Amino acid sequence: MTDPKLNYVPCPDAAGGHRMAWWSWGDERAPHVVVCVHGLSRQGRDFDTLARSLVEASPAPLRVACPDVVGRGRSDWLADPMGYAVPTYVADMLQLLAQLHAAAPVTTFDWVGTSMGGLIGMGLAGTPRLPLPAPLRRLVLNDVGPVIQWAALQRIGSYLGQTGRFETVQQAADAMWAISSSFGAHTREQWLALSRPMVRPLPEGGWTLHYDPAIAVPFRALDEAAAAAGQAALWQLYDAIVARTLLLRGAESDLLSRATAEDMVRRGPRPQLVEFAGVGHAPTLIAQEQVEAVASFLFATDSASDEKPDSGAG
Repeated sequence: MTDPKLNYVPCPDAAGGHRMAWWSWGDERAPHVVVCVHGLSRQGRDFDTLARSLVEASPAPLRVACPDVVGRGRSDWLADPMGYAVPTYVADMLQLLAQLHAAAPVTTFDWVGTSMGGLIGMGLAGTPRLPLPAPLRRLVLNDVGPVIQWAALQRIGSYLGQTGRFETVQQAADAMWAISSSFGAHTREQWLALSRPMVRPLPEGGWTLHYDPAIAVPFRALDEAAAAAGQAALWQLYDAIVARTLLLRGAESDLLSRATAEDMVRRGPRPQLVEFAGVGHAPTLIAQEQVEAVASFLFATDSASDEKPDSGAG
C-alpha cells in the first residue's frame, strides 16, 4: 500500500458536532490496531513512513489509523476555539476507536503519540473506565511528558496561528523548515513529502497552512503559572498508566528535558527510554533508526519487550 484511505468519524460538540478525518493503512479488519496521533500544528499524514513500515513489518495483519486532530488537515474546524484542548481530543479519539471497533473487533490496541498526540495518549491511558474497545497494550510517547518546558511553549507560540500565504508548495516547505529544523536531518525529498499535506489551496490561488489559525487562541491564553499548575494533573495521568511504554526523546529537545525524561523512567509505567542524537523537538519517525525503535517495541514478544532496547542512537 502506497497511499492511505481517507475516512471521517462524526464527533459531538456543543455547536452540533464536527467531523474528524483519519487516514487508514493496512488491513481494515485486522484485530490489531495502532493509532498514531500528531503534534500541535501537524496532521495525520506525518505518519506515512511509519504507518507503511509498520504494516510491512507486522508479523500479523495490522490496522493503522492516523487521525487529523480537529482543526487540522481534512478535519472540520470548531465553532468555539476554546474547544481546541486535550479533553476534546480525547473524546474525539473515543469516537474513532468506537468506529474502528464497529467495523471489525479490536483485540489489540496500541498508541503512538508525538508531542500533543502523546498528551492525548496519556489522557486515554491514564483515565480509568474509559470505553476503550480493548485495554491499551503499548504506548509510545514521542518527545513529550508531564513537564513541558516553558521556553519551548514560547517558541511554538511565536509562530502558531500564522498560516500565511505561499505561491508554491516548495515555498511553504521552505518556510516550515525555517521553524522546524529541530526535527533533525531530512533530505529535500523527505521534507517536501512531509510538507505537501501541511498546506491547502486558497480560492484566490496560492497555498496556506492546513490548520485553523484559532488553534492558537487557547494556547496563547496559557501563562507560565497555569502551565506549571497543569503539571500535577499530567503527572497524575502519567502515574496511572499501566500500558507498557516507550519514551522517545530528541537528545536536543527543548520541550522534554533530560531531567523530566529521567523522572518518567523512575515512575508511572517506567518506560524504556531511547534518545536520538542530532534531533530536537520532535523526532519525525521517518529516519530508519526511529522507525525501527517503534516497530521493535510494538512487535516484540512480551518477554523481549521487558528488555531495554538499544539506545545507542542518542
